[in-house]
Amino acid sequence: MKVLIIQTAFIGDVILATPVVEKVHQYFPHDKIDVLLRKGAESLFDGHPYINKVIVLDKKAPRVPTQARIIAKIKKAKYDKVINLHRFGSSGLITLFSGAKEKIGFDKNPFSFCYTKRVKHIIGNGKHEVERNLELVAAFTDSKVIPPKLYPQPGDYDIIKHYKTGPYICIAPSSVWFTKQFPTNKWIELLDGLSNKYKVYLLGAASDADLCNQIIQSTKNKEVVNLSGKLSFLQSAALMKDAGMNYVNDSAPMHLASAVNAPVTAIYCSTIPAFGFGPLSGKSVIIETEEKLGCRPCGLHGYKACPQGHFLCANTIRVERLLKVLE
Repeated sequence: MKVLIIQTAFIGDVILATPVVEKVHQYFPHDKIDVLLRKGAESLFDGHPYINKVIVLDKKAPRVPTQARIIAKIKKAKYDKVINLHRFGSSGLITLFSGAKEKIGFDKNPFSFCYTKRVKHIIGNGKHEVERNLELVAAFTDSKVIPPKLYPQPGDYDIIKHYKTGPYICIAPSSVWFTKQFPTNKWIELLDGLSNKYKVYLLGAASDADLCNQIIQSTKNKEVVNLSGKLSFLQSAALMKDAGMNYVNDSAPMHLASAVNAPVTAIYCSTIPAFGFGPLSGKSVIIETEEKLGCRPCGLHGYKACPQGHFLCANTIRVERLLKVLE
């Protein structure tokens, strides 16, 4: 049987889709499992033992011809089952014209009327997104919740091994959304308060290099190294795995940590863990403001600026609490 799993949202969403891959393989080890992802996420599955093929959707290319090519490719592949984790119309349209006998997805998708099985997607009812995703396949697998999982390859560990010469900490200071990002001055305060026994690696994309350099130039800590843009997703995950702690925002690096069971301290500014996108590592610490703010949460994803102009959800978080997790 041929199965296509669709998740064309952001990097973190793709990582949270990996339990579906694991579960389908667990119950149907001889099935061919392909995934459809947005361009930029494909390297997450480099060397993945259970993925047959990665299909890439370039969302920056002209929409109509790009979707037409993807649909034609998927129809030609003749999938028996399409499992769509994405809740928006672009993926629903692809599912509609996939030609698959079974089409499974969330009821929020505007094309869910074409699905052979629809599952409710409810945010805020206590379920994690991983649990919500696994409900799509529970009818033909089981209801046990399993964590995300990625597979850094031996070559990834070889690349990062020279960074692991002593105790170290990783920090991923950036986020796509301003209101999800711990303020720069707070990161600097954290670095200033860390023991010099720790080497500190700043992780991120190449576009985060300026922010990381600004942090390094402003901190008193002389043990900080900027690795933004220098490591792949899987190499970053391999480095995070053995860190003394990984400090992250509510963003993709948090899910990278979950996918290799790395210790993580997740800092929540405008968003809240109750949305169901929290860390799943065995050692997970959540830090959020202790203030009662009527404006928080201000949204599911975050904003380019604080709607109230004060950003109290971040500015009232005490850095001492971040340092305490190392005690």
